Amino acid sequence: MGHLSTHVLDTAQGRPAGGMAVTLSLADGSVVRRVVLNADGRNDGPLLQGDELQAGRYRLSFEVAGYFRAQGVSLPEPPFLDVVHLDFGVADASAKYHVPLLVSPWSYSTYRGS
Repeated sequence: MGHLSTHVLDTAQGRPAGGMAVTLSLADGSVVRRVVLNADGRNDGPLLQGDELQAGRYRLSFEVAGYFRAQGVSLPEPPFLDVVHLDFGVADASAKYHVPLLVSPWSYSTYRGS
């Protein structure tokens, strides 16, 4: 059974980004789900699973500036990174798609995890 999940690591502070808000949308902008990451920087359970996950294009939006401000990090206005949008495709809806984000106030990277 396919599923979609995410995980965020705060590379500036060397810990999971618990409390970060994340929105999953379809390519047309329709919001599918909004979550706040747990203390381990993960969503509780899959964002989508089984028949919910369909082949197509998706967007994960990570509210980076809001997270860092809540951690007491002083950011300029406007911040260098505010919301990080990751557009990605699901080709096989029966597969596992894990989309990690490694982030600081100044940079980010991502990959397809397992």
